[in-house]
Amino acid sequence: MHLDPFELHRPTSVEETVRLAAELAGRFDYVAGGTDLLPNYKMHINLRPHLVALEDVAELRGHSLDRVGAMVRLADLEADPSFRAAYPVVSDALGEVATPLVRASGTVGGNLLVETRCFFFNQSYFWRSSLGFCLKADGDRCHVVPQKERCYATFSGDLAPALLALDAEVEVAGPSGRRRRPLTDLYDRAGDGIRRVCLAPGELVVAVHLPPGARGQRGRYKKLRVRPSYDFPELGVAAAGRWDGERVASLRLAVGGVETYPRRFDELTDPLVGRRVSEESLGRLAEEVMRRVRPVHNTFLLPDYRRRMVGVYVRRAVDEARQGTAG
Repeated sequence: MHLDPFELHRPTSVEETVRLAAELAGRFDYVAGGTDLLPNYKMHINLRPHLVALEDVAELRGHSLDRVGAMVRLADLEADPSFRAAYPVVSDALGEVATPLVRASGTVGGNLLVETRCFFFNQSYFWRSSLGFCLKADGDRCHVVPQKERCYATFSGDLAPALLALDAEVEVAGPSGRRRRPLTDLYDRAGDGIRRVCLAPGELVVAVHLPPGARGQRGRYKKLRVRPSYDFPELGVAAAGRWDGERVASLRLAVGGVETYPRRFDELTDPLVGRRVSEESLGRLAEEVMRRVRPVHNTFLLPDYRRRMVGVYVRRAVDEARQGTAG
């Protein structure tokens, strides 16, 4: 595999980056750590003639307990003991991303915006051409759920469920200026595996902001994957909250890896506030989440198995978060 020729641009400020994006509209990709984009380029997936590197944009770097720049390396965040202690659910997720070598290059923003995955899409050009391509790259139909309107590629990031469970916000910059929005609004619930995020053309994620109330919450992230040392999630479940003795003071639950976007289930966890979480109520919560998710056969593990494991992992994540223990 090889990289086809492209022109590389290296802006040094957010403003310059946004101007470049406007000039190159429709003909470029942003590149952060490159751990997902460049392998896709080597397989001739959705190539662009221009790449805008974000490495030299100083504002995208650096982190504190309240703000994490989009270009912060996962390994650098993982190595910060104060950050890990403040946010156990994010600490879990960081340790589950791929391998140490990938985490040394991969970035926070890149993981939040990582490409959706499907075993019909993430293949070599030769393999895809023999099948007839697909909606997400070069073709006009979906091979997972045969039709020509919707892509079912699955969201494959680890950090999003953990940060969703902490009510994180994202700062976005683009041609129309800057804005902050809840991380839940970054992902398009009405979209699909192609139209997966609610970003206007040329917009980029500048930073993640964590609210003061997120610090110190008990939380856990549980990940299902075929090869524990490397793979993208077949399922990721994050739970975070506070307890007043045996009673729930607050609880957030988010699931990734089974649909085209990471989902939070506030409608199921909000009624638990003020109550004790018993084995029975935890079982009902797990069953209801399991009933609502809709995995399809586009990864190595079968949809029915992944759905059943949603229930298992919800129980484990919430129970371990409640106890403040690791699995």
